[in-house]
Amino acid sequence: MRAVVLREFGGPEALKLEEVPDPSPEAGEVIVEVHAVTVNRSLDLKVREAGATRGVTLPHVLGVDPAGVVVATGDDVDAVEMGDRVAVVPHIRCGTCEFCTTGREEQCPNSRHIGVHRWGGYAQYVSAPAKNIVQVPDRLGFADAAVILRHAPTAFNLLRNLAEVRSGEWVLVMGAAGGLGALGVQVAKLLGATVIAGAGTDARVESALANGADHGVNYRANDLTEEAERITNGRGVNVVFENISDPALWPKAFASLGHSGRLVTAGAHGGGKVELDARRLYGRRLRIIGGAGASKRDIASALEAASQGKIHAVIDRIMPLHAAADAHRLFEEDALLGKVVLDPTATRGNA
Repeated sequence: MRAVVLREFGGPEALKLEEVPDPSPEAGEVIVEVHAVTVNRSLDLKVREAGATRGVTLPHVLGVDPAGVVVATGDDVDAVEMGDRVAVVPHIRCGTCEFCTTGREEQCPNSRHIGVHRWGGYAQYVSAPAKNIVQVPDRLGFADAAVILRHAPTAFNLLRNLAEVRSGEWVLVMGAAGGLGALGVQVAKLLGATVIAGAGTDARVESALANGADHGVNYRANDLTEEAERITNGRGVNVVFENISDPALWPKAFASLGHSGRLVTAGAHGGGKVELDARRLYGRRLRIIGGAGASKRDIASALEAASQGKIHAVIDRIMPLHAAADAHRLFEEDALLGKVVLDPTATRGNA
């Protein structure tokens, strides 16, 4: 099969299209012919640059969220059949820890990732445990399914479960034109919130507004805290959905919270180390909640909402697999409004 193989860590040029052996399913596994896989800043680019710090063994194939058609099954696989339209959930849970055995599998400390700890979906075929397979509704295309399954369950987890967003509340979504941010806007609206979209350019603010946000703020050109207070008539927002952790922006987002507000966070591509005003934290009875991943309930909620047309994927472009390096360069140039999806089926006939 054709796969984009990483044989050394480095820049986009390290991604090379090669011919490698087709995978074979072990017991409890399936083989999926990949029709779509997204490019992710937080995993794909970071693993490509410095995967050794994440336990990645070379050679490696990236791609954490492939979607496609089942073409082979191993022994002891009953719930998945040949020809099924499916998506792959990337987190491989241990199944034995206190979290997995009490229905909190998204908190599993032993979780491993497809596309990080084993070969992923930057290829024509990918192997995955059958327990990581979910059925894709007929009305969803593979590219949409890959994007939805990558980000919408996390948005449901952070906004519904952790922040407990209620109808009528104000939610500030940071990075609102990115992959997770765009689904954060939609899930917050689905929960009945009034949404302020924060983004770093006017074009991204407009994209978020077109995606359903009620208000928008270019936080590179305006004071985010002042704008949030102006829009909310001085009360501040109830919830901040933070997925950047930019040291210049995080304090402004935090200061946008009104009394008893909640900041939920699940991302750090903007730096990760931020300053915290502890007096504001306890004086305003604020909460900061970290979370990542999603439960089976969150995945089901995302698929149901997408199949009913209540949420949708925001895709900047779909590119052939052999253009993976170019896709990574687009991320590094910060030139995207939505997700980039790779389509391995488009590589047939291209060496």
